[in-house]
Amino acid sequence: MELRRILSYARRAVDDYQMIEEGDRIAVGISGGKDSLALLCALAGLRRFYAKRFELMAITIDMGFPTPVDYAPIEALCRELDVPYHIKKTDIATIIFDIRKEKSPCALCSKMRRGVLHNTARELGCNTVALGHHFDDVVNTFMLNLFYEGRLGCFEPISYLDRAKVKIIRPLLYMPEKDVRYFAKREELPVIASPCPADGNTERANMEKLMMDLEKMSKGLRQRVFCAIQKGEIDGFRRFPKRPPRLAIPDEGDKQ
Repeated sequence: MELRRILSYARRAVDDYQMIEEGDRIAVGISGGKDSLALLCALAGLRRFYAKRFELMAITIDMGFPTPVDYAPIEALCRELDVPYHIKKTDIATIIFDIRKEKSPCALCSKMRRGVLHNTARELGCNTVALGHHFDDVVNTFMLNLFYEGRLGCFEPISYLDRAKVKIIRPLLYMPEKDVRYFAKREELPVIASPCPADGNTERANMEKLMMDLEKMSKGLRQRVFCAIQKGEIDGFRRFPKRPPRLAIPDEGDKQ
């Protein structure tokens, strides 16, 4: 039943923003966190019955931290889901922390990882990259831009990168973080702890805590911010008719 729930979130977003086209080859960016692993499971499930046929593969960008990361559990999950898995090794950690000694490494790190991910996806014949940003990420990113840059902005649900020649999609944008966390725990997904020394000590982590505190004082605040983003049509978001998620997902016994 939990898979049906995450599929309903993903299918609604994919349909609303027409994220997947017939014949797409989609690379799922796998960081090892719960969000990207949940996205992988959602798209692998969607692939079984979605009207538009598409292919999947998973890509991990190895940052090159001194302590090696064991990706074997993720490899096992990908085999179980019948999704090819590729690990791209880089020296990003060395460049950021040892050579440049960045005091605020997140922006540069994110830019470098995205660049490698996009290029690797194209090298592997993919025209689409799927990222695991969820509902709370939408709200937190909007608030970060408002607080720290004084502008109204967010990432886009679907975007096209002309230089990299890839389409970026975010199928979990309707799924709250608490549901992602519950799904990952219930399904015992092989979540890998981040080896990054800056993990948990960033502006984004501070914003997450602030939004949690504000939500306690004003229940439903995140939902109202999300609706405001949609109503304002900020960065490609649109307000769609309110409706329950579709649950027309075949049972195991119905598959041929």
